[in-house]
Amino acid sequence: MILRCIGHAKFLLCLDNGFRIVTDPYDASTGYPVAPLRADAVIVSHGHHDHSAVDTVEGWTAVVREAGDHTLAPDVTVHSFGSFHDDARGSKRGENLVSVVEAEGLRVAHLGDLGHLPDEALCRALGRIDLLMIPVGGHFTIDAAQAVETCRLLQPRVVVPMHYRTRYNAGWPIAPVEDFLSLMQEEAERLDLLRVTAGDLACQPHLVVLNPDPQFTR
Repeated sequence: MILRCIGHAKFLLCLDNGFRIVTDPYDASTGYPVAPLRADAVIVSHGHHDHSAVDTVEGWTAVVREAGDHTLAPDVTVHSFGSFHDDARGSKRGENLVSVVEAEGLRVAHLGDLGHLPDEALCRALGRIDLLMIPVGGHFTIDAAQAVETCRLLQPRVVVPMHYRTRYNAGWPIAPVEDFLSLMQEEAERLDLLRVTAGDLACQPHLVVLNPDPQFTR
């Protein structure tokens, strides 16, 4: 499979058979450009404008926005679990969905706008995570220190930070990715895309920053 970061918490996951999944599509008010993007399915962690602009995605036939097990194709399943957008059980910003895509022998997790450390029950529900997309910018989500602790709890094989300040959302009260990277205390690989299989997982870098490409349309 191939993982690309379009921007913010929006990723495009392309499977070897051509099946495409988009996570948390944003609208133009985020500051990121919105280019046409085709996908077979969309995963939405919550209803805020920077995560739920499903109308910006073309061709989809399924949207995952509720907890449960969702079969998107014969060999593609999404396991979604309820969580909160804040550290007060949703009283500040509401609920959040964390999802694990299971396909091609891999388990790929997207934490949406997780606003708290995962408790034991959520960690157990998520299970083994091969590739983790995790918010790190703080203010609206867990911050850099909490993201490091979440990585310790979940023990993913590959970590991909998201939801941090870039040139597109420079006015937002969230931190840049460097705050998280400095606390991880390891070298991050910066890539345009991440290509991974179950067979080469052990050879992948542990920490990957995917360069946002909001103009990607192919």
